[in-house]
Amino acid sequence: MTDTFTFEGRDGTAVTAYRWLPDHPVRGIVQLTHGMGEHALRYVALAGALTARGFAVYAQDHRGHGATAGGPENYGVLGDDGWEQLVSDIAVLSGLARTEHPGVPLVLLGHSMGSFAVQQHLVADAEPPAAVVLSGTAVLDLMEQGLDLSGPMDLSSFNEPFEQRTGFEWLSRDPAQVDAYVGDARCGFGVDLPGTRAMFAAARPLADGGTLKRIPGGLPVYVVVGDQDPVNGGLQLVRPLTERYAAAGLHDVTLKIWPGARHEVFNESNRDEIVADLLTWLDRVVPEVRS
Repeated sequence: MTDTFTFEGRDGTAVTAYRWLPDHPVRGIVQLTHGMGEHALRYVALAGALTARGFAVYAQDHRGHGATAGGPENYGVLGDDGWEQLVSDIAVLSGLARTEHPGVPLVLLGHSMGSFAVQQHLVADAEPPAAVVLSGTAVLDLMEQGLDLSGPMDLSSFNEPFEQRTGFEWLSRDPAQVDAYVGDARCGFGVDLPGTRAMFAAARPLADGGTLKRIPGGLPVYVVVGDQDPVNGGLQLVRPLTERYAAAGLHDVTLKIWPGARHEVFNESNRDEIVADLLTWLDRVVPEVRS
């Protein structure tokens, strides 16, 4: 069952969030951080798979997204300091989840824009998670070199390699998943120009190995992408991510590449296989405590 609640961001903004709890003792927490132009309730199926394995799951609707936006007129609106506040919301929700489940390891799972926020959160002054999952991810400093940020990002270019049935075929090979996205009024928009520029600006320091050394070397990181995801530029924008982490001293970094998969790996046609692999990895990094 989905439990909806609100928490207060550091600037006083009310952020809508959700929790899903297992029927048995909590072995760990997975905090989901969703992508651009979507909302946390798209992850109900993934949350169900995680709670079935004993994880409590938390997720927020980002500023300018879902219920937090307050209405369609605010979709994609972050404002001048909205990106910085969005990243800080990760730490606020982590603190709340840890308070509700003291002593339990917390895993951050960020998808797409959410993964960029998690990357930046990891080098901020915040309590580190026990493990990190980054899906549909890339390194933004290299991506930025090929973009024109004089105006809002044109996400339609991502669909150029695919059929043009809806314009969102780049998300998944599963037409039903694409149709669900297109039919969801809370999906399909970009982020305003101040938010976009702030997101890329905050990512530039992550190209510096010294900055990445703030991340604990023992932090397990699982990077999961499709090799047909246009966001990672034919894998040229994701391999540098794991290489940089390794060079910074992280010694438990996994890059899982799914052949044929597109951007939303957890909504792909072989999503059961992809989720099962994630759960196997979680079992390793967050072992179940048996009485």
